[in-house]
Amino acid sequence: MAANWKNEFTDQLCDCIAAIETREEAYRFLEDVATYAEIEAFAQRLQVASLLLKKMSYPKIVQQTGVSTATISRVKKFVEYGTDGYQDVLKKLADKK
Repeated sequence: MAANWKNEFTDQLCDCIAAIETREEAYRFLEDVATYAEIEAFAQRLQVASLLLKKMSYPKIVQQTGVSTATISRVKKFVEYGTDGYQDVLKKLADKK
């Protein structure tokens, strides 16, 4: 993704996300800043990324998550060629457990 989307407003958004300390804070922030559909889409993409990183097949991911193969393909593109954002956060979650 081109860096041109980064500006003072997205800086502030990222700083706000980084400042969140609890799950309850995260829920409250997400509820105020995004629609239910947007939150659900983020959650689904994260789950798809997690399953792709576990080498799960497309049919099994569709069965487990209910997302389309088009969504899986889009997420796979970022898992394979993105900036490792999915891998980084999922590793941090795994390390916490």
